[in-house]
Amino acid sequence: MPPFIRKALDVGDKLALLASDSRYDLACSCGTREDEHRRRGSDDRWIYPAALPDGRTTYLFKTLLSNACVNDCKYCPLRGGADARRCSLKPEELADIFLSYFKVGKVGGLFLSSAVEGSPDATMEKLNRAALLLRRQQFRGYIHLKIIPGASDEAIRQSVALASAVSLNIETPGAHNFKHMCATKDYARDIVRPINLISRLTAKGSRFARVKQTTQFVVGASSETDREIIDACATLYKKLSLQRIYFSAYQRGAGAESLPGERSNEDNAAMLMREHRLYQVDWLLRKYGFEASEIPVGADGRLSLALDPKEAWARAHPEFFPVNVNCDDRSRLLRVPGLGQTFISRILAFRRNRSRISSLADVARPTKLLRRAEGYVTF
Repeated sequence: MPPFIRKALDVGDKLALLASDSRYDLACSCGTREDEHRRRGSDDRWIYPAALPDGRTTYLFKTLLSNACVNDCKYCPLRGGADARRCSLKPEELADIFLSYFKVGKVGGLFLSSAVEGSPDATMEKLNRAALLLRRQQFRGYIHLKIIPGASDEAIRQSVALASAVSLNIETPGAHNFKHMCATKDYARDIVRPINLISRLTAKGSRFARVKQTTQFVVGASSETDREIIDACATLYKKLSLQRIYFSAYQRGAGAESLPGERSNEDNAAMLMREHRLYQVDWLLRKYGFEASEIPVGADGRLSLALDPKEAWARAHPEFFPVNVNCDDRSRLLRVPGLGQTFISRILAFRRNRSRISSLADVARPTKLLRRAEGYVTF
């Protein structure tokens, strides 16, 4: 049998591989509205949405610059030593490819990340160079740059100056959980320090206040509880003013056997439901006026997989109900299971028009979600 010869990758092959490998990072798109879900482009590559400051949505060209990593993040299929086909793009190649997509209207922005190739600052230099090349070509649109853990303050400042948004993934709450996930990074130095620096650089009133900061938790890879994640989210929102937090369920079989997530009794479906519940909590914290301490968890610190957290809170606080649809304010209406922001805005519009509501069906067509609210309201 003749020996197997693997052909060299051309730029198109590299892009296909690196764009596919970028799927592990979600810290760029929300998925809370129909226009915020990723979609397939005409060339069968995923295009990701991002919200612009003026409320419009643009679609992102999303890829890694390299998938050759020196770190040993045990949850990551691209970790150093793992069996993966490795390749890299030059900053000039990436800039040319992106502009070719942008000029024909396929995308409106860029999400650029990378594995750690060589050192954090060597990798950051390439990411920043790609962004700088685009800015020099008069691209004034949306660029989201990943900050590499362990990057120097100066490299981070350069990214913030070039980007519309930046993110460094926190991965898990606390050093005691992080130690199970990676031995080549220090939690305080490489994760917490740069997240705090970005927060200061992008603070309200600062030169770079327009730049968004996001992050992502890898859920279930370590032994963290939902309570730990929820409390960490509250701190990131309140003290560091992050715009969004994302959650990525760890899928068993993707990482090293030593991970707590690999020894978990939860199957992948349960992991995904846990991710979903955390997104619901995130919405309650950001949009519905809940405090982290109000989110109900079990004795084990975990959210119920069977019940959404808003309804779990309602069942635990019968004294709060019923809420009067014709009289109570938005903050009380937001606590009713099944009532979302859009529906509540319709209720308030009815009331402003001096229309008395006798049932939820007066406002919108009954749905399964609205029927959930019926036991918590009065008219």
